[in-house]
Amino acid sequence: MTNSPSIGQAFTALSDATRREVFELVAERPRAVGELAAQVPVSRPAVSQHLRVLKEAGLVEDEAVGARRIYKLHPEGIAELRSYLDGFWSRSLRAFKAVAEAGDKEDR
Repeated sequence: MTNSPSIGQAFTALSDATRREVFELVAERPRAVGELAAQVPVSRPAVSQHLRVLKEAGLVEDEAVGARRIYKLHPEGIAELRSYLDGFWSRSLRAFKAVAEAGDKEDR
């Protein structure tokens, strides 16, 4: 992950329950700050702060649309996080396969 936020930043950003809720709302579809603030139990400035942290972690990006900023998922950041997590799944499947194959040999 050269020149990009770390996986640790992504997990830290998502560790806050309100920030995770904001992230999940943005994951549903792109949204403006005001729309997000209407759906979470924090102020509009707090939502902006949460979005800033998510953006710094590489999980969301924003685009100016008129006077508003619209936030959406950042595909590259999500892909890096998914790749990291998929690595655990792949290792678990390999370990399960090894155990299952070892059991097959013992049964013979």
